Amino acid sequence: MAEKIMPESEIWSVKQDKCVYDFKEHTKEIYTIRWSPTGPGTNNPNQQLLLASASFDSSIKLWEVEQGHLLYSLAGHRQPVYSVAFSPDGEYLASGSLDQSLHIWSVKEGRILKTFRGSGGIFEVCWNKEGSKIAACFSNNTVCVMDFRM
Repeated sequence: MAEKIMPESEIWSVKQDKCVYDFKEHTKEIYTIRWSPTGPGTNNPNQQLLLASASFDSSIKLWEVEQGHLLYSLAGHRQPVYSVAFSPDGEYLASGSLDQSLHIWSVKEGRILKTFRGSGGIFEVCWNKEGSKIAACFSNNTVCVMDFRM
């Protein structure tokens, strides 16, 4: 996988030394990308392998990697998205943005399930290994842990 500060992502084959997929759906620079914990060779082999890309265009794109096509364009943030993280089972995606919101998305449905608001921009989000809690790092020097089960 190649990540560059451009409005596109590329997946390269190391064996073939060439680009096999070129994703060009974002309108501004991509800030971060994350692989899903699903697909062949994972604890969730019966689910498809996905890639999430988050951008300064305030959107998140969910890509189906094997076929190289866009599954969902997730639009819920109003400012750049700095962090995305898949839940350990791959069912959910957490996203954090400068708009001070943390969204929890359904990966299957491509919609927001829950929103948490903070008091600063969010630069990083991560799940605990059970998938029951999400931590967020805010621009006001705080870390918040939210219980997803609530």
